Amino acid sequence: MTINENDIGFNLNSGISAFEAKDFTTALRLLSPLAEEGIAEAQYRMGMMFQNGLGRVKNQELGFKWMNAAADQGHAYAQHGLGVMYLYGEGVEKDEAKAVECYRAAAEQGLPGAQMAVGMMYENGQGVEKNEVEARRWYKLSEENTG
Repeated sequence: MTINENDIGFNLNSGISAFEAKDFTTALRLLSPLAEEGIAEAQYRMGMMFQNGLGRVKNQELGFKWMNAAADQGHAYAQHGLGVMYLYGEGVEKDEAKAVECYRAAAEQGLPGAQMAVGMMYENGQGVEKNEVEARRWYKLSEENTG
């Protein structure tokens, strides 16, 4: 089903508003067709709903599908979310190296939480060789982008 271009912005904004208001049934109804059309923000929100069981039964595989689709389009929050999924093996096989890759993609877009995550991965040697200097660099970037 192709959505009328004029409806995309309205439905996306309405879907996001419903999501933020925790009206996940409405959010799903509005965002699902947009996600199918390839709208990254809708895909990210769908991923969040399925991954966390928001307003429906938790389905980590569908959560991964939508989060990955949005991340592939460069959506920073989806890249961060995908990093979490790889780090903990939620909906996908655990892969710390892939987690670092996802976190780094979001971190390079200036997302402080992802920068902090990359720093922790370097500090702990998870998915990368332990490197205190690199860890401090990412922590500093996170601090600069938070304040």
